[in-house]
Amino acid sequence: MSVTALATFERKRTGAAAALSVARLATTRFRCYESARLELDPRPVVLTGPNGAGKTNLLEAVSLLAPGRGLRRATLPELDRQGDSGGWGVAATVETPDGRVEIGTGREADGERRVVRIDGKPARGQTALADYVSALWLTPDMDRLFRDGPHARRRFLDRLVYGFDPAHAGRVAAYEQAMRERGRLLRDGTADTAWLSVLEENMAARGIAISAARLDMVQRLDRVLAESRGPFPGVALTVAGAVESWLGAAPALAAEDRLKDDLKASRPVDAQSGTTAVGPHRSDLDARHLAKDMPAARCSTGEQKAMLIAIALAEARLQAAERGVAPLLLLDEVAAHLDEDRRAALFDEVCGLAGQTWMSGTDAGLFAALDGRAQHYAVADATVTRIS
Repeated sequence: MSVTALATFERKRTGAAAALSVARLATTRFRCYESARLELDPRPVVLTGPNGAGKTNLLEAVSLLAPGRGLRRATLPELDRQGDSGGWGVAATVETPDGRVEIGTGREADGERRVVRIDGKPARGQTALADYVSALWLTPDMDRLFRDGPHARRRFLDRLVYGFDPAHAGRVAAYEQAMRERGRLLRDGTADTAWLSVLEENMAARGIAISAARLDMVQRLDRVLAESRGPFPGVALTVAGAVESWLGAAPALAAEDRLKDDLKASRPVDAQSGTTAVGPHRSDLDARHLAKDMPAARCSTGEQKAMLIAIALAEARLQAAERGVAPLLLLDEVAAHLDEDRRAALFDEVCGLAGQTWMSGTDAGLFAALDGRAQHYAVADATVTRIS
């Protein structure tokens, strides 16, 4: 038996989570960087420096080692270095539970598709990255998650699902594509009822699968979230929507038939409004502060931040327990609005995770409690310098 196979067997036997970390990160013509290179160990990574120095760009580079558009949801040309349209690249050596893997991704000059290479060989697409890396992130834009509209909350929930079921992304994309095509036919007044029926059958099948995966994710995560960890609150999550209520009251096939029938019945209204009245794209993620029995939207900014962190940490613990490996956790400017107790609790938690955590901030002093437990880099004018 190989060394890798022995390690995998031992991990499964003991139930211990395996480490996932970036050992080397290199960028080329990416965002503000002509080039950057970091040599890393598995401990948490702290990036500090002034606003606009390039800290978030490095977190974004790490986020692109997983499937998707990264933590900013940028288009491929937006990732080009300012003033340079020659393409960009991110390369990393990643320590995974099954051994070291070399990952490269980027946009070639004048290319419109993202290129992915695994150990130097072209991959079938970015979905191949899910075999090696799972990543979860919190950014300052997400501080408004519980107060903004439901679209951002659905996207956040879907990212949680991706960590366990990478195929969920394909189902969401296929559902949205069919919904756009149906909307175009209705707007154009095309009387192709047969094709509309095919699209609605597609939407119904994928829509039920999407809602079922979201419900399952929330139910499993709730078991971890029910218990508060130190100063981080207990949180209750629910998925609210018509499709989810159908799934709670009837078998999945019956819910699928109902969604298909409702889509057909709503064609005249949808043609007039230019929207789709029913489906999982209308659902919402509700969060509640358990100790206060209060909706997240009514909690203070600091409490909402603590709830978001509690959800992210619970997801990391759940992945470690159920998949045997924790995700990479990317926390952009996460410490700035936390009090001292919550910062200390967060640092203790991430130091205990099997997955590597990356954190950024403008004030290096906020991370002093991590001295000796993390690797610290200063970032200034697109230059990265190892401090400790």
